[in-house]
Amino acid sequence: MLNSPLFESLHPVLRELEAGRFPDLGDLNALLETRAPITVQSGKPLRFVAQSAGKLAFESQYEPRCYLSGEVQTRENNLHDLFNALVWLVFPHSKAAINARHYRALMEAESPLESQRGRVRDMATLFDESGVIVASADAELSGLLRDFQWQELFYARRSEIGSAMGFYIFGHGLHEKSMRPYVGMTGQGLLLEVGRDFFSWPLARRMGYLDERVAEYINAPSRCLDTRELMPVPLLGIPGWCADNQHADYYENRAYFRPGRGSAKD
Repeated sequence: MLNSPLFESLHPVLRELEAGRFPDLGDLNALLETRAPITVQSGKPLRFVAQSAGKLAFESQYEPRCYLSGEVQTRENNLHDLFNALVWLVFPHSKAAINARHYRALMEAESPLESQRGRVRDMATLFDESGVIVASADAELSGLLRDFQWQELFYARRSEIGSAMGFYIFGHGLHEKSMRPYVGMTGQGLLLEVGRDFFSWPLARRMGYLDERVAEYINAPSRCLDTRELMPVPLLGIPGWCADNQHADYYENRAYFRPGRGSAKD
């Protein structure tokens, strides 16, 4: 299952895990040690720690604690939290940027109630949980994606997917769902324009480049302000991600391959 294209973005780290055993905190922190130092935006080194229980002071809550101390609270034997840790290992700059946007939004909130919502946190959370990075070197393909032209993009132009457009799951919640994929499973795509040579790079280099690009996007004050910056991506329509999508009539399921909602932001 983990060799599926659904998990391609995590392949650089998945191959380092011991087969047949659920990784514990020690394993995850050991993987950290094999990489260049990973830090959060406060400068603190990243560390995976056990989750705290009970009512917590602000600085001990999930996002503040991560930003202030570099500690990512991680539940043992929890698939959702495991994928969160693996995404940190592959996309450290992007995850640090998301954490920083959460922390700053919390610090700027005028009331505890406001701190639980807001456009920045909504956007950051949606991408963190369900994000898909869409790398495109073809303006026509990008237009088909924006316009929800699923059959044209994924069937008529399917030979170009992989050489001019790539899809890489970022959201750890979406990775968890991918363990049991189902028709209806949809990601939230962040479209990034890339050069055509991008698709000839080794996977680890591609992921490193996308990590820098996503972090740049999320760090920009003019970005990460509205969930409509993301666009729906029906994942099982992507060529190679589901055996059934080799047939044109697969894309006639309008409950899954929905028509456009209007123009989406870049």
